[in-house]
Amino acid sequence: MVGAGQAGLSAAHALVAGGLERDRFLVLDANPGPGGAWRHRWPSLTLGSAHRIHPLPGLALPVADPDEPASSVVARYFEEYERVFDLPVRRPVRVTAVTGSDIEGPLTVETTEGRVGMRTLINATGTWERPYWPYYPGRERFRGRQLHTHDFRSADELHGLHVVVVGAGTSAVQFLLQLHAAGAVTTWVTRRPPEFTRRPFDEEWGRDVEAAVNAATAAGRPSGSVVSYTKLPLTDAYAAGIASGVLVSQGPLAEVVPDGVLLEDGRHVRADVILWATGFRPSLGHLAPLGLREPGGGIVADGVYVAKDPRVFLVGYGASASTLGATRAGRQAARAALARLGTDVARRAPARPAP
Repeated sequence: MVGAGQAGLSAAHALVAGGLERDRFLVLDANPGPGGAWRHRWPSLTLGSAHRIHPLPGLALPVADPDEPASSVVARYFEEYERVFDLPVRRPVRVTAVTGSDIEGPLTVETTEGRVGMRTLINATGTWERPYWPYYPGRERFRGRQLHTHDFRSADELHGLHVVVVGAGTSAVQFLLQLHAAGAVTTWVTRRPPEFTRRPFDEEWGRDVEAAVNAATAAGRPSGSVVSYTKLPLTDAYAAGIASGVLVSQGPLAEVVPDGVLLEDGRHVRADVILWATGFRPSLGHLAPLGLREPGGGIVADGVYVAKDPRVFLVGYGASASTLGATRAGRQAARAALARLGTDVARRAPARPAP
């Protein structure tokens, strides 16, 4: 297995629950410690301001201070989870390539620690390692600072500066509010008008989102951004931001110039900083030798099942990129892997803490 975030740990738990001995599988994680992508989140993203963090199977989320950084809370929780269930996580080990020309034969996993042979691979690498930087003319000539969500740390360090925030997702909205509170001047630019909704983010909503994303991945299309499916929740804080003008998009970006940006309507906006809150792409480069991608860049997948290679299962991809979806997909992938290995899942007892 590759990756020890929400999806990877859920899959590892399900493998143990399905009766697979711990010395028969391995979880390779490139991070120096537990926490998955959460360990890299900016310190100002507190537990209270983060999207809901769903618990892993078999161990409840601990009660924590909502003002504590989410990165610390989740890293501590994942570390305890690995310990309680004695999961065979090895880190830091980065997977560089996966090969195997005969789909009925074994896979060879090339890593920074050498080669590993596997009959089945559960890939749970998520998206954090692939920040998406969209191309706009002139971006390379900008004299100020450019940073991505991936590199953001604190709004306070941008106090007094004019920051152009690019992107229409939740991260962009949260950055704008934080920057405004920290004394920065902000301009919000988006390709399309931001879409806010008062629809409750309940199970019915979750099913609708998953159905839309699954339709894209089943057709081999790259799934869109999260917000393109979910829209933005119109919370009281967001409504106040709209009323104050902070959360009002100035329209699409046309070009980056040395001292700022040009908007599509011709306006020039001076900027000290451009913050690209433009999302991430699946981190799947190590799977390139297997030739899984379609001409459009997507991978045909039915849930966790990859059409072009039955040895590979994808979790944290498409509809399972959310924490709730990742947990379910991890369990599904583990059961599929166990079935492929000839292990009876249904009759096994649930995983319990290691002795």
